Amino acid sequence: MTQALQDFDPQKKPKRNKYAFACAILASMTSILLGYDIGVMSGAAIYIQRDLRISDVQIEILLGIINLYSLIGSCLAGRTSDWIGRRYTIVFAGAIFFAGAILMGFSPNYSFLMFGRFVAGIGIGYALMIAPVYTAEVSPASSRGFLTSFPEVFINGGILLGYISNYAFSKMSLKMGWRMMLGIGAVPSVILAVGVLAMPESPRWLVMRGRLGDATKVLNKTSDSKEEAQQRLSDIKQAAGIPDNCNDDVVQVSKQSTGEGVWKELFLYPTPAIRHIVIAALGIHFFQQASGIDAVVLYSPKIFEKAGITSDTDKLLATVAVGFVKTMFILVATFMLDRVGRRPLLLSSVGGMVLSLLVLATSLTIIDHSETKLMWAVGLSIATVLSYVATFSIGAGPITWVYSSEIFPLRLRAQGAAAGVVVNRVTSGVISMTFLSLSKAITIGGAFFLFGSIATTAWIFFYTLLPETRGKTLEEMEGSFGNFRAKNNDTSKGVDLTNGQVPQLQLGTTNVQA
Repeated sequence: MTQALQDFDPQKKPKRNKYAFACAILASMTSILLGYDIGVMSGAAIYIQRDLRISDVQIEILLGIINLYSLIGSCLAGRTSDWIGRRYTIVFAGAIFFAGAILMGFSPNYSFLMFGRFVAGIGIGYALMIAPVYTAEVSPASSRGFLTSFPEVFINGGILLGYISNYAFSKMSLKMGWRMMLGIGAVPSVILAVGVLAMPESPRWLVMRGRLGDATKVLNKTSDSKEEAQQRLSDIKQAAGIPDNCNDDVVQVSKQSTGEGVWKELFLYPTPAIRHIVIAALGIHFFQQASGIDAVVLYSPKIFEKAGITSDTDKLLATVAVGFVKTMFILVATFMLDRVGRRPLLLSSVGGMVLSLLVLATSLTIIDHSETKLMWAVGLSIATVLSYVATFSIGAGPITWVYSSEIFPLRLRAQGAAAGVVVNRVTSGVISMTFLSLSKAITIGGAFFLFGSIATTAWIFFYTLLPETRGKTLEEMEGSFGNFRAKNNDTSKGVDLTNGQVPQLQLGTTNVQA
């Protein structure tokens, strides 16, 4: 009996797979460049506006247009990653980032700067799609939430570096300072391109290409046990239309499993389960951005200025605090995703965002209508900005990427994830390109009341439509969708585990019944 209990211990508490961990780190490093660009532009915009003498509307366009440019990269990334593989697509994204950062750093005028933003935006589109997909496909189920949240961790780390860069280069001359802030972002992309070449290719992509031998080697390294590696290979082969008894190193794969007709299956003729998955994935991306996070991240100095902080140095220091809090709480979230579960963490996060937004809107409205400087309202505004980014980072930030990258079936994953990124970037672009104009039209307090109402709608949407996915293999996901009553059963099973460990076999059986 003692021996039997010992045999079960490794299954209850699998050790973190260090190889999968390293692969996820390297893939997610692409997101540092995206985060840096977002963070650095918030402070650089102050000096760009002074140097180039451009209007608020031109600043809105400059900051927000990169999200629309990224659509090109997102639309191309699904096809590119199925064509040359996930790994080389990440290298390609890093190379585009490098070019974009150099162009922005050497911009002599507004038009050239916009061209640099265009190039960088394509790289952002590639990175946003491919890093979560690769990480989800290489991760064992026991730690997939932890590893798939890495892109969001690195985005936040990049934002913090961008804020610090703003502060560090703010003392330079007006013409040189903002150009250094933007151009220095090219340095990490060189390290990224070299590091990514040490990663293996995604096992799911290898199976899609019929390279079962290579896929088996990767799965053996990235799984918690040999048995899990065999089970993952069997599941992927089934999804790719390869007979389970086929064990050749190289096999012929039908065209259906390489992505043909994917868009029709996603949007024109979806099954009830696929329709539910598409609504959930696109909805979570929409609400993540529509609740105003990019307005806060990109316009932190403007918000603090409205709150009553006038010094450039003080505004940039307060913005660094935003980046620091955002990064700290995203690190907390990575350790909670596979313990608490996606659904309870997401609902708690959005609830905190609603409260923070409403209090922030109230305090900014009071400041706007007060003839004297109210220090308590200024302090409350700063505190609620920090609480908003903290609650966002602990749930809505990372879970959006984790959830949308894990719920699509293999045959639809690359294009489905790309569609999610398109919604994410369009929404972000609209918010960031209209925030200053919106603030002038309905006051800055009114803008945050609007974001608060959107976040409230988001909570209802998530509660109604998003089932728990923790601990399920990527091939089991489809069974959790399409039956709304089954959602609550899955959720109760997903969160009723006190130690965060998931009985894989039982969940698999539940999915079949659903």
